[in-house]
Amino acid sequence: MKIRRHYAIAVTFAFTLALTTGCKHTPPKTAQEPTAPTITPKTAPPSPSATLKVTPDTVDKGQTAELSWNTSNAATISIDGIGNVSATGSKTITPSSSTTYHLTATGEGGSTDASARITVNVPTAVVTNPTDEELFAQNVKDVFFSYDNFDIRQEEMQTVTRDAEFLAQHPNMKLVIEGHCDERGSEAYNLGLGENRATTIKNTLMQHGVGADRIKVISYGKEKPFCSSAENESCWQQNRRAHFALAN
Repeated sequence: MKIRRHYAIAVTFAFTLALTTGCKHTPPKTAQEPTAPTITPKTAPPSPSATLKVTPDTVDKGQTAELSWNTSNAATISIDGIGNVSATGSKTITPSSSTTYHLTATGEGGSTDASARITVNVPTAVVTNPTDEELFAQNVKDVFFSYDNFDIRQEEMQTVTRDAEFLAQHPNMKLVIEGHCDERGSEAYNLGLGENRATTIKNTLMQHGVGADRIKVISYGKEKPFCSSAENESCWQQNRRAHFALAN
């Protein structure tokens, strides 16, 4: 009986020990975070640099100058008005007026600009006043007539009006109106016809304010033709006119 009791106590202790040992948990292992790889920072590409100059920077029109440039760290270099150029170089220029040259250099590190200006001295034009003869020839135009007629044609009235306006604005000018005819008809008849043509123009100028004392009339008839290369209407028409000449 005593042996059974000791046996029961031993079994109970063993069972308790086993139960205690089985319920004991091993703490979980803590997960370790992965180590970040080491990144070596990239080196930024160098920025381009550029210089541009012009020598000399002031010239007279027609003279030459030298445009020179120097760049670094650039893949593309261009100059306005010239185009793409090498990294370093020079060019002879002959600008007609003052000009600012602009250079752009571009590379992996960005872009940069440079500029240079040249001043071109342009000679001042000498202004000369035209002579009375030049003014008269530029502004007073001949008047043409129909065959065997001394009336002013409608298409010629604008010419006569402009002539009168110019002469009225230049009262110091005196003039001769020459009457001309084509070769057909007698010499005497054409002298009379030429005088009538010149007189008609004189009267019209007077109506527009040109003084009679400034105007002299003469007839050459068919004596001094302007065209003698052919006997046709194109040539004859050139001879039927009132021609103006500046009087001395």
